[in-house]
Amino acid sequence: MTKILVLGDIVGRPGRRLVMHKVSEWVQEGRYDFVIANCENTAGGAGVTGKIARGLLNAGIDGLTLGDHCWDQRIFLEEVDELEGICRPANLPEAAPGKDRLILEKKQTRLGVFTVLGRNYMRPHVSCPFLTADRLIEELAAEVDFILVEVHAEATSEKIAMGWYLDGRSAAVYGTHTHVATADARVLPEGTAYITDLGMSGPHTGVLGRETQPVIERFLDGIPRRFPVAASDVKLCGIELQLAQPGQAASSVRSFVWPGDDRD
Repeated sequence: MTKILVLGDIVGRPGRRLVMHKVSEWVQEGRYDFVIANCENTAGGAGVTGKIARGLLNAGIDGLTLGDHCWDQRIFLEEVDELEGICRPANLPEAAPGKDRLILEKKQTRLGVFTVLGRNYMRPHVSCPFLTADRLIEELAAEVDFILVEVHAEATSEKIAMGWYLDGRSAAVYGTHTHVATADARVLPEGTAYITDLGMSGPHTGVLGRETQPVIERFLDGIPRRFPVAASDVKLCGIELQLAQPGQAASSVRSFVWPGDDRD
């Protein structure tokens, strides 16, 4: 049995500090075979840098994924090609830097991971996420034991549709981007684990990881302003997966929240 922890969007310094501390501890305990996390909001809540990515990987995260904020830190455009263990969304233009997939290997298990961006209510111009997922699954099928697909999208309908579209063809389909964990973790009829959104690994006192008052003021007067990262009630959110050998089927999936779910 392969045990995997997948963490939702890590937000700012509070989120990455807790992730690094707890993942390092859990890896030393041998709690998981793989740890995957979305890191696109780790640098002050917008983007990521090479230094931050290396710190997360050194703490024990096996694979890092990105979303629509992947280029918010302009220096990262020059750093991403030098980094192992991180991939940008696969349906960005082909000329974009960075890897469009990850192949991770531990204990003779090979895991394929990739992200697609949704197209509803999202800013980047991207290729069809459904057809991109088709292509990558076909290319990865002979190389890996399991495939995990992240759908970084705004619309819940788009994520749910992707789950059903890939049921039986990937071990898991999980959503990110909205920062609010959904209560629909389940294994679909053909064996694919699914959840609409993993939630946020960061400060939950605030609005999607940002301080409350500036966000409220923006809604009231419409004036652009900075949204500093909040600082308290830091939680890690995601899913725990158990994947059976051999093949693509998921044995179980359950929502993960730390602290708050009776874990040490």
